[in-house]
Amino acid sequence: MPRFYCPLPLAPGAQITLPPTAARHVQVLRLQPGAVITLFNGEGGEWSATVTRMGRSDVDVEVGTHAPLEREAARAVHLVAGMPANERMDWLVEKAAELGAASIQPIVAARSVLKLVGERAARRQAHWQAIAVSACEQCGRNRVPTVHAPLPLAEWLAQGAQQGTRLLLSLRAGARPLREAAGSAGPVWVLHGPEGGLTEQEEDAALAAGFAPASLGTRVLRAETASVAALALLGLD
Repeated sequence: MPRFYCPLPLAPGAQITLPPTAARHVQVLRLQPGAVITLFNGEGGEWSATVTRMGRSDVDVEVGTHAPLEREAARAVHLVAGMPANERMDWLVEKAAELGAASIQPIVAARSVLKLVGERAARRQAHWQAIAVSACEQCGRNRVPTVHAPLPLAEWLAQGAQQGTRLLLSLRAGARPLREAAGSAGPVWVLHGPEGGLTEQEEDAALAAGFAPASLGTRVLRAETASVAALALLGLD
């Protein structure tokens, strides 16, 4: 059954007009009045709904019953990712959402190729959030991870708002395997660098901010591969 993100208050019997993005998808699928779809608004569970009217650019539905289904990971894994360039960040966001990331914080580091500020950063953030929504529609998640605005690493570390286990993916001697370092309970924050990794000074700053070094093995992984590997190890049931 087609699934659509609908960030509106939903209740049984409610008559609503779908948001433009969802309406466009319904029209692309050429659904007709009487078709049954699934809606989720990110507040938990999902709703059945029946298409009642197909306009030229808008779609009306009647909301049906609520199913309290959750398909979230057993623990919250927050990804703090040095942004890879070009379409690789799009791919990273899509796979992170599919694999259950609780949130995604893009960071700008010394070796970052992709450096975003101002209006360009806001447009890219909105683009990535839309990718996360689409991934959740496809994979069955009923809660959409927040893709935060890109921040310089030093600025993000200075906020000091991370509650839970904090891990830095690193090839430093003494780094423990990721699963071992993460333990078995509570939220975990996983930080890694962009192409070329974090500098020694940036790693030192992360360690000083309470991050512990963790390893994905001896091979040097691309930034987007490191994200997927970490989420697969920590987030999959």
